[in-house]
Amino acid sequence: MEKFQLSLLFKIIGIGSASGLVYHEEKLYLISDNSTFLYEYSIPTDKLNKIALVENAQDNIAKKDKPDFEAIALKGNDLVLLGSGSTQNRNMICNYSIPTGKIQKNNIGSIYQKIKQKFSITDDELNIEGLIMDGNMIYFFQRGNGAAGKNAIIFAKDTPTEQKFEYITFDLPKIKNVPATFTDAVLVNDTIYFLASAEDTTSTYLDGEVLGSIIGTIDLKTMTLTGSVQISDTNKFEGLTPYKQTEKEIEFLLCEDTDSEVLESDIYKLVLNKTE
Repeated sequence: MEKFQLSLLFKIIGIGSASGLVYHEEKLYLISDNSTFLYEYSIPTDKLNKIALVENAQDNIAKKDKPDFEAIALKGNDLVLLGSGSTQNRNMICNYSIPTGKIQKNNIGSIYQKIKQKFSITDDELNIEGLIMDGNMIYFFQRGNGAAGKNAIIFAKDTPTEQKFEYITFDLPKIKNVPATFTDAVLVNDTIYFLASAEDTTSTYLDGEVLGSIIGTIDLKTMTLTGSVQISDTNKFEGLTPYKQTEKEIEFLLCEDTDSEVLESDIYKLVLNKTE
């Protein structure tokens, strides 16, 4: 993974603090941790559509009140959005049907509570920032930017019956002596590609100085870290989605959380050489 190319692809006006994105049929679907909109951006036409997830949706919500949408994943023709769980009002899960526009909302707090109890995660440590839904499996990516510093993948069968979660922790590389922590992940074949950022803080609530971001790979079958490379020393990348593939390269689109109220978001293209 040593060889990569990172470039600014375009800027989207109308969305700030982008925290996740999904590329699907020439459209980008984005979430913001400050917002209660789902954003649909048409790449060919450069048009942004705002989809209200709640009544009186807002672009910029006060930190103490925001639902903190940090994870988004595609399951079939539906998008699933998650709040981070880092406070009581950040437990919302939304399902958006792309073909029909139907929105379903629920509270995932009871599941988050079971996860905290089973794996001894304190209330101020839980911080779900990535989501993968693959077949009948669901994978949560716990960002270890709290005092305990535990990066973990928490996974179970995605069934309506009792979910039996498993928990695997990961020691990620450091940037300027600060450990990187999960910020998003996607699955390509049997490889998990993840983003992780280093932020000089021990709080899941308070932001710190951004020290950079890495991309890495985890083997899905063995759940082992197989590689990583630092891709920036200034950006806090929080969204990752597959874009294009060839035999030799794989391209991703990335978004970053600037921790700002400015309603504009830069979208980056990351090209990785596939290992032989």
